This record gives sequence, C-alpha cells and structure tokens, in this order.
Amino acid sequence: MTQNEAALNDQELERYARHIVLPEIGGAGQQKLKRARVLVIGAGGLGAPVLHYLAAAGIGTLGIVDDDTVSLSNLQRQVIHDTDSVGLPKVESAAHAIGRINPHVQVEQHVMRLGEAEAASLIAGYDMVVDGSDNFSTRYLLADTCAAVGRPLVTAAIGRFDGSLTVLKPYECDAEGTPFPGYRDLFPEPPPPGLVPSCAEAGIVGALAGVMGTLQAMEVIKLVTGTGEPLIGRLLLYDGLAARFQTINYRTRRQAGALEKTG
Repeated sequence: MTQNEAALNDQELERYARHIVLPEIGGAGQQKLKRARVLVIGAGGLGAPVLHYLAAAGIGTLGIVDDDTVSLSNLQRQVIHDTDSVGLPKVESAAHAIGRINPHVQVEQHVMRLGEAEAASLIAGYDMVVDGSDNFSTRYLLADTCAAVGRPLVTAAIGRFDGSLTVLKPYECDAEGTPFPGYRDLFPEPPPPGLVPSCAEAGIVGALAGVMGTLQAMEVIKLVTGTGEPLIGRLLLYDGLAARFQTINYRTRRQAGALEKTG
C-alpha cells in the first residue's frame, strides 16, 4: 500500500477519531495501521479477540491461517464466530465477521495448517505475526521462522484461568548491542507430549482468551505505531483467579543472570 493509498477518507477520519486525538497515535499513526499487514495464526480463542480489535483499529490487511471449522463448543470463547457459523471454516467465518466490523479492512484467507514448507514465504509477506495457535509444534515453528525472516512475533498461551504473553524480535539488538531474546531462550524445548493438557481436557474460562487476545492486539498496535514499550524481553503472566499480573524479565541464554520477576 502506497502513502496515497493509506490516506484516510472522511469515513475513516470519523471511525478512528478516538485514535487520532491521541498524541501517541494521531493521523500518522492511523495511516501506519492502515498500511500494516498482520498475519494471525489461528481464528480460535486468542485469534478471535485479536482479529476483532485489529479490525476495529483499522489494520489495513489481516491474514488468517486456520484449517478448522467452527463447532458449538468453540462459541464459549471464540467470539468472532456465532451460532450461524457452526460448520463453516473458521477463516471464512472470521472474514465475514471482520467485514461487518470494518469494511475498510482487507482479509487474506489461508485455509491451511501452517507447515515448514510454506511458513517462511507466507510470513515474509506480512509485517508481523500474531500467534494464536494451540499447540507447541506451531509455536516453535512460528518463533523459529519469524526469527529467521525478521518479523516481530506477538505470542501468547492460555489454559484454565492463566495466561502468558511476550513479544519476540531476536533479530534486533538493544541500545547496548545485545540481541533481544528469542522463544527458545524462554522455553528451550517443547514439553514431552501429553504433559500439558489441551483446553478440551483441562477446560478454560472463555473470558481469559478475551483478556490475553486483547493484550496481544494492544502489542500489535504499539509495534505498528511505534508507541509505548512492547513486551520485548518480558513475559507477562496473568492469574485470572487472583486478578494478578506479573512480569518476568528474561535474556538470551548467552547472557548470565536469572529471570527477574516484577509486580
């Protein structure tokens, strides 16, 4: 999208008025959102609120990757789908919902399960990636591929009443020239199969997915507009039962030092 194509028309100026009056975003930031291309992996519990809020925020192009169909048991947390969507591909259902939320957003549908063969070429076509997947193989594939092709990754995980969130840019360095940490600095290896129960086995509160997915959307908006301090090198933990947030600072494994918790 060119600079001229990113110009905001009268309808968009009214739609995004509450963004534009924010000094941290303004008209220039809203144009950045309109030019942005964001790939969302998964149109499920995390992907649903991510897509809702990024569409409402005016992200110009949203790519959606998912190979599943909508089932009745999804609707307790996957709020971008509704009862009439049961049986439809999740990508198609989400695209319809986005069209109703914001007709200015272009949706690119990828009805597929992401694999090693196509990951790099697909991710390279977007500015950043949001991980809303529900399995460790996809999380590690995304983290490794985003690091290799130089794309920011906003990744989160949820289960029962707890969630976690971080932002990964291991291909860049901090002000001292130290590389930012990657996913394997935080989680060197996937857990053994069967150790971590799925949501179907352990259960999950639907609103938890909304909390963490909305936080993911916020990190994307910050990254696109250059506003605030993204969660790079910091793991945000949320305990829904205790209504408590904690932040763990983490570094590359090449650096000495333990994880540091903050309130």
